[in-house]
Amino acid sequence: MKSLGGLDASFLYMETPQTPMHVAGLSIVELPKGFHGNFYELYKRHLAARLHLFPVLKKKIVPVPWDIDHPIWVDDELDIDYHIRESRLPKPGTMEQLEDLVARLHSNFLDRSRPLWEFYVIEGLAHGHIAIYTKIHHAAVDGGAGMALTNMMYDTSPTGRQIEPPPASATKSEVPDALELIGGAYRNMLSQQVGALRKIPEVLKAIASVAMPVVGTVVRLPAQRLPNLIAPKTILNATITSQRAFTARSLPLADAKAIARETGTKLNDVVMATCAGALRRYLIEKHALPKEPLVAFVPVSLRDPGNTEANNQVSGMLCSLATDIRDPLERLKAIQESSRQAKDLSGKVRDAQPRDFSIFGAPFVMHEVMQLYGRSQLADRLPPPANAVISNVPGPQTPLYVAGAKVLTLYPVSIPSHGMALNLTVQSYCGSLDFGLTACRKTVPELRKLAGYLGESLQELLDAAVPARARDAVPDRAAAPRKRAASGPAKPRVALRKSGASKDGSRPARAAGATTGALPAPKAKRSPAPKTAKTNGKTART
Repeated sequence: MKSLGGLDASFLYMETPQTPMHVAGLSIVELPKGFHGNFYELYKRHLAARLHLFPVLKKKIVPVPWDIDHPIWVDDELDIDYHIRESRLPKPGTMEQLEDLVARLHSNFLDRSRPLWEFYVIEGLAHGHIAIYTKIHHAAVDGGAGMALTNMMYDTSPTGRQIEPPPASATKSEVPDALELIGGAYRNMLSQQVGALRKIPEVLKAIASVAMPVVGTVVRLPAQRLPNLIAPKTILNATITSQRAFTARSLPLADAKAIARETGTKLNDVVMATCAGALRRYLIEKHALPKEPLVAFVPVSLRDPGNTEANNQVSGMLCSLATDIRDPLERLKAIQESSRQAKDLSGKVRDAQPRDFSIFGAPFVMHEVMQLYGRSQLADRLPPPANAVISNVPGPQTPLYVAGAKVLTLYPVSIPSHGMALNLTVQSYCGSLDFGLTACRKTVPELRKLAGYLGESLQELLDAAVPARARDAVPDRAAAPRKRAASGPAKPRVALRKSGASKDGSRPARAAGATTGALPAPKAKRSPAPKTAKTNGKTART
């Protein structure tokens, strides 16, 4: 038996009727030409043959008596038909219908008496595509472990790789009795206390490095103002329900890289600025943009290179989104500086952050605290720790295959929480940035409108940072794959013009008959024929 780590178990304790704590992915796959047969059965056999490569999929949790310590993982007799299910969309099988189904599936809790995962094969999409929705509890994986799960499920060729069968089990694993569980809990708590004592010098050193600069160094103050990391109250920061909304978009990775190259920023800065521009416009339209800049909570991996353990090794940092700045390039530079400072601070305390902990009665105490926090609706009154979660996970840039089918997208589906009702997670894959927006259905209305503004925000940055003549020379831009939504062919993308903002930062109303998402042409002394954007940046939704 193996006890859950403190960070892993905390995702079990934070789970309340309003806050399911599972993460998921949505892949759209293209069947091989001339395929005949039942893809669901083929996929089920494909997964069943390699479950041993990710052992946590065959384990369930068992609580310790009286909740005196973290639960343990034990082997389970897996029912593959329960964990891998099939579903079908009604006609016409649009992307919107798929997103709505994923939102409903993501609202449902996992059964704790079984291994904590469910996969769905969803047929009925337009053009014959198939969707695969994979849900697993956050107690088992974080972003880094999720990539190991991706490597287990997918192959780099249609034929797949040869998988060695699992070794024969010498003995059948049984659930330990109460005395064994209590003894294991005692040993676990004792080892954790010893580990905490050994960590004290590292913690003190980390505190000193943050509180006092090293003698002989010069403290550099940035030319621009220091970012404000006190999150303002917004409509996004409230007590949430268990019902989820989900939408997905794909944007060209080459455009984001070109912006980063031209501005001297990092790809993650561009992703943050893209989200910031979309959030700014969304809140302006709802007359809800605060004067203070929004603040994002950004997960940070604590994994060493090559570590693929099925657990959580993650921390986080706060980063300003500079939504009080109207100019997109100035906003990007402010985000870059805030991110740099946050990473410096995170790097100083990284090794001192506890990756495991054990507190007597933690399962009961922490769960009751989270229940009270939700029931009392304190998130409606207290200042939020951050306004939204934004996470960027690097993914493979070569095509993946599953059971012979080509994977077209890798959309993340993540976790909103009380006080932070919106989660924007993006994974790069095969020349695209695949955004998954997950939110409380009640707290964040018109989520698709917000998702649509992501493409316009990236285009706004591209227009401002990269001269039009230079865009055709962007490496890999022409060769980047153009993803299609399940509902039909892509539509041309409309460029967001640089100007047209009023003095208060709001955007003018759309002119009658204008294309959705476009803004009226600004009054400026320019050529009468404005340049239009390339169409290869179309989002995944049509």
